[in-house]
Amino acid sequence: MKILITGSPGWLGDRFVQAVEGKIAELKALVPAHIEEIRCLVLPELEARFKSDHPHVRPIVGDMTRKDSLKSLFEGATGALLFHIAGIVHATQGVKQFVEINVEGTRNLLELAIKNNLQRMIVVSSNSPIGCNPQPGHVFTEEAPYHPYMAYGRSKMQMEMLVQEAFEERRIETVILRPCWFYGPGQPPRQTRFFSLVKSGKVPMGENKRSMSYVDNVCQALLKTAVHGNVNGKTYWITDEKPYTMSQIVDTVERLLEKEFSIPVAHKRLHVPSLVCEAARVSDAVLQKMGIYQQQIHVLSEVNKTIAASCAKAERDFGYKPLVGLEEGMRRSIRWCLDHGRMI
Repeated sequence: MKILITGSPGWLGDRFVQAVEGKIAELKALVPAHIEEIRCLVLPELEARFKSDHPHVRPIVGDMTRKDSLKSLFEGATGALLFHIAGIVHATQGVKQFVEINVEGTRNLLELAIKNNLQRMIVVSSNSPIGCNPQPGHVFTEEAPYHPYMAYGRSKMQMEMLVQEAFEERRIETVILRPCWFYGPGQPPRQTRFFSLVKSGKVPMGENKRSMSYVDNVCQALLKTAVHGNVNGKTYWITDEKPYTMSQIVDTVERLLEKEFSIPVAHKRLHVPSLVCEAARVSDAVLQKMGIYQQQIHVLSEVNKTIAASCAKAERDFGYKPLVGLEEGMRRSIRWCLDHGRMI
């Protein structure tokens, strides 16, 4: 068996490579036997950051937005599994980047996967194609219609539609996974900053709920959907067992920092009025129509939004079970930061 992976180096991508290498104890039993080769698509500018000591791992330098650079990734890969994890969440070169990477990059991978007779493509999407819950207490299921939130949500919706079309035309087996707010080891600076804001009492928050997705829970879903026969052509929410209120999330991080890691916290909250979030949403929409993406304004626009989903379908169809919940997941996240010299 050959396995192809996009998105490493990257938060979920790196963690999934570790899972496939058998380095995550809770997931080791799920790794397919007889893996011949693990090919990881690595951007040229990130080649120096890619690290693996596994004998079957082979980095392939290329860019999914440049179809001609992907030949080596797919060469001789008939029957392989493609885990498409790469994508851009916060654009650095304007709104056009969402389309270039999330849509056109996926189109290139999908076309070559079909041309080279890969078996299945497992694609990581997002909660953003479905948007925000219409009222408190509402929880999304897979039957929820598309209602994308801003340009990122539209790009992920278009990505999903490309993948679903390929399945419906019986050109390749597909699975779409929708994780929510990631947390866990390997986190980027923006998540460490969240911990710092909790510590200082300056984290902006509302009274909303959020579904979260511990990275190893997402890796579990990736591994299980790769080989399960009952998932072809389907889409799944991949979340922790239940949504959390923002107060629960902040309280948990605060308690762990203080009680288990001896890091003093301010015990304050920065409650943001809904009017401020709505003003940020309008500003964000105007800027994005002009092709401009401003991360801080976008994040502020979501502070009061409930984004809650159920993973019940994944539990029924392929035995997904979120093994790590909020407290243990945040404990491991904080420990990873401190072990890797990240200042909180």
